[in-house]
Amino acid sequence: MPKVIIDPDSHSLAELPALVKATRKSRARFPAGCVEPMASEQEACSRALERPGWQAAIVYGPSASSEGQRLYYLVRWLNGVPEV
Repeated sequence: MPKVIIDPDSHSLAELPALVKATRKSRARFPAGCVEPMASEQEACSRALERPGWQAAIVYGPSASSEGQRLYYLVRWLNGVPEV
């Protein structure tokens, strides 16, 4: 997985927990239609267990691509439900 360069001065992009519709975990970026932002890592992990084909992850975005699409970049996959 390529390293995502995060701009600490950005006001429009953020790292956030999300559900990602992914059939394979080798992709590094996802269109906005395949990403559902969540309030917490725990919520993302819990919902991923209920929805086949969706994975919990930390993503960075949304960013505009050169084709005019809104994209989210994968920071890391979340495995299991984190402790509270």
